[in-house]
Amino acid sequence: MPARKEDGWKTDPYTLTEIDGKLYGRGTTDNKGPVLAWINAVGTFRALNMTLPVNVKFLLEGMEEAGSLGLEDLLKEENEEFFSDVTYIVISDNIWLSNKKPALTYGTRGNAAFFVEVECCKKDLHSGSFGGIVHEAMSDLVSLLDSLVDSSGRILIPGIYEDVANITDEEMKLYAPIDFNFDEHKANIGVKEFLYKTKNDILLNLWRNPSLSIHGIEGAFAEPGIKTVIPSKVIGKFSIRQVPNMNLSTVENQVKEHLKNVFSKRNSPNKLTVSMQVGAMPWLANIKDPQYEAARRAIKTVFQQDPDMIRDGSTIPVAKMFEDITKKSVMMFPIGAADDGEHSQNEKINRLNYINGTKVFASFLLEISKLHGASNPITAS
Repeated sequence: MPARKEDGWKTDPYTLTEIDGKLYGRGTTDNKGPVLAWINAVGTFRALNMTLPVNVKFLLEGMEEAGSLGLEDLLKEENEEFFSDVTYIVISDNIWLSNKKPALTYGTRGNAAFFVEVECCKKDLHSGSFGGIVHEAMSDLVSLLDSLVDSSGRILIPGIYEDVANITDEEMKLYAPIDFNFDEHKANIGVKEFLYKTKNDILLNLWRNPSLSIHGIEGAFAEPGIKTVIPSKVIGKFSIRQVPNMNLSTVENQVKEHLKNVFSKRNSPNKLTVSMQVGAMPWLANIKDPQYEAARRAIKTVFQQDPDMIRDGSTIPVAKMFEDITKKSVMMFPIGAADDGEHSQNEKINRLNYINGTKVFASFLLEISKLHGASNPITAS
């Protein structure tokens, strides 16, 4: 992630800087801002000498981008202790779909990340001395990567779509009121066109259909200028964002079989190795759970409008992890806008989003209490 000023930041990424009502800094929207908003929401009750309407526990974990090492073991260890009296789990680790309209998130895609390695010789070779007489690893790799997805974004791996759940009429009804502005979204990410022309097609392919992205090649020359080398070994890196009903083991086997078949047709003597490096499951919540109703009421109170009910095309592994281990209701409750630029240069959170985020979290605690009766305090984490 770009976290140095020379990476393209307009301000020092580690000095919070306000410009035109926007708070710039590394992690402002992902995830320092939302964490502080939750702490401020709890602190507000104390500052006003009010009793918290529900019991609240915090779990702050700072290694998500490195795979949350140790978190799963910790959750299992604490499931009968720290989480024993927890009723609901709320995660605020994503953003709205719109720049202005609030949202609640009820699903994320999973992630299966792969390395495809091709080795042609024991050391790098000079293309002038050996080009044209050896089977080059890079040529094999480019062909393999090109076989994965077509220009329309459709994955070419046989069978990959077979387990994708069919969309229901009830789900499609959730899409109708969603605020999606094509020009706004194109401006947010800096592209000229999307692969699809309608809102429904974009949301379906962003949220509930799998996608395949090619991320890079290790071992290839990537510096400025020319270097006429034939790399001895190259590693292509790609990932598949899988959706509910897709089985990780099945996806892994389909990918390996496909690449093996493509490679065999090249009649290359080079060594092929395919491995799955990351396997994270998708997550899908029940939007009829009481905490979603409480959150909708809180958003209506603070923002004077109903939220978009959205899914997220990215992967938040802890959501599924919390749900599977604790068996508690999990909800994702974002406060950042779609143009915040998480993980990118000039990441920001709007000052108004931060303030209203604090308000909506405090309101949510009140609404949860009302649903369960103020005389029976429950615990949220």
